[in-house]
Amino acid sequence: MLVGIPAHAAEPVRIDWFEYTGKDAAFDAPLPPKHYRNPILAGFHPDPSITRAGDRFYLVNSTFAYFPGIPVFESEDLVNWKPIGHVIDRPSQLDFDGLGISRGVFAPTIEYHGGTFYVLNTAVDNGGNYLVTAKNPAGPWSDPVWLPTVGGIDTSLFFDDDGKVYLLNNDEPEGKPFYEGHRAIWLREFDIKKLQPVGEAKVVINGGVDLSKKPIWIEGPHIYKRDGWYYLSCAEGGTGPQHSQVVLRSRNVWGPYVAYEKNPILTQRDLPEDRAEPVTNAGHADLVEGPDGRWWATFLASRNYGGTHYNTGRETFLLPVEWRDGWPVILGSGRAIPRAAPGPSWMRGDARQAPLSGNFTWRDEFDKARLDPAWLYVRVPKTAWTDFASAPGKLTIHPLAENLDTQRNPSFLARRQQHLVFEASTALDVPQRPGVAAGLAAYQNETHWYFLGVRRQTGKAQLFLERNTGGKIETIADMPIDAGTSLKLKIAGNAGAYSFAYDADGKGWRLLRQDEAGTLLSTDVAGGFVGATLGPYARSETSE
Repeated sequence: MLVGIPAHAAEPVRIDWFEYTGKDAAFDAPLPPKHYRNPILAGFHPDPSITRAGDRFYLVNSTFAYFPGIPVFESEDLVNWKPIGHVIDRPSQLDFDGLGISRGVFAPTIEYHGGTFYVLNTAVDNGGNYLVTAKNPAGPWSDPVWLPTVGGIDTSLFFDDDGKVYLLNNDEPEGKPFYEGHRAIWLREFDIKKLQPVGEAKVVINGGVDLSKKPIWIEGPHIYKRDGWYYLSCAEGGTGPQHSQVVLRSRNVWGPYVAYEKNPILTQRDLPEDRAEPVTNAGHADLVEGPDGRWWATFLASRNYGGTHYNTGRETFLLPVEWRDGWPVILGSGRAIPRAAPGPSWMRGDARQAPLSGNFTWRDEFDKARLDPAWLYVRVPKTAWTDFASAPGKLTIHPLAENLDTQRNPSFLARRQQHLVFEASTALDVPQRPGVAAGLAAYQNETHWYFLGVRRQTGKAQLFLERNTGGKIETIADMPIDAGTSLKLKIAGNAGAYSFAYDADGKGWRLLRQDEAGTLLSTDVAGGFVGATLGPYARSETSE
């Protein structure tokens, strides 16, 4: 349960509105009728897992140390998705204090069986593997049921048609690993009533499809059954440019599994590095069958600029699955992931994907009684520092004494950056007393961020821009401004160039700094598994 703000708290900060606009050239091309855009979930939506329940589909993603964790999306046609809740939405379920932003909840999987939804997940550095259940995918979800005998990551369930249930996971191989990245896929039976594994675990894939080639990071396992075959599909090659999806099959769930001779069934590593508007890192797929009998795959990939940079993180893409001689193929060798593709046969009307894909403007007037589901906290809040009651029509932030380099919860609301080219702006009331800094942040992790803020000093408003580059925090711009009660701030990104502007008097935007290095917010520079986020941030600067 969240606790209230203490009486001696810093001056509250009022946020009038926040607006985000995406302007990617790749989204400008007209969309043919009955087509959809990739990615289907733009911005930081990695490790997608999908299931079908009747005529609806449900999808979950990793959120690592963000809260609420593991968003749940619903769709009737695999193209038009809506957020309906989160699996981890109560502070009592998990706590991420002390963790880097790329630790916490890794690679959830979702399954539906017998009227119950199951999500398996790994709380990395925070408890290990667990399972939660719900009758309604919108929630509430149960508290974690821990699986102490299951190591590693990337757990998933398979419900066989004979009533037996199996659990798969990635872990170290039997004995000592032969090389860095040598992992195995393990299988064991699972008691669905007790929600615990039973019996002995067995390695069903050692290393990957060909151990002699020293494949790395076999992970994300799923089993599907079709025409009497058990298909075991996994990611291989790590989550970077060598990422791929592979498939093996067997007549017995325990194996032996034989690899498809034309693996991988999805990758982008065989394409020219200098191609235009590249999509890279493709893998970590999950398959689902549609009502017309055709299969589809959701998977992660990234949209790059400058060769290796991507600030939007790993995103969720969709492609049909083609069955060739009894094997599922997502994309043939040498083919680029299409940015637009024909939708499923049962899709009604044209795709309506904003604000989850395409170019759009999204604005929050903060006129509701609760936060929009697009907003995230960095780790789990311990105090109720967001407030909609004290100033109706505005978001009130009660600033915490946490900088953005903390491994606790700063008073920062984060919205995913979903475009290479974007603008994010806000209007706020300028603090009237010293001791508070407030403004707009662009955040990749606790050691890589920008903060465009304002504070009151000796009666004057002071505008500033802070930057954290790998743990080195510095103020790179600082100037007094004639600001009354309200101030508008804007962060604009164009691939690797970020600009910072303000409007203090309603006469238009003025630049504070232009073309700063946005690459420090890219995953390849900052490290980890998330994407950049943007939003209002305030902190108390008084010592108590």
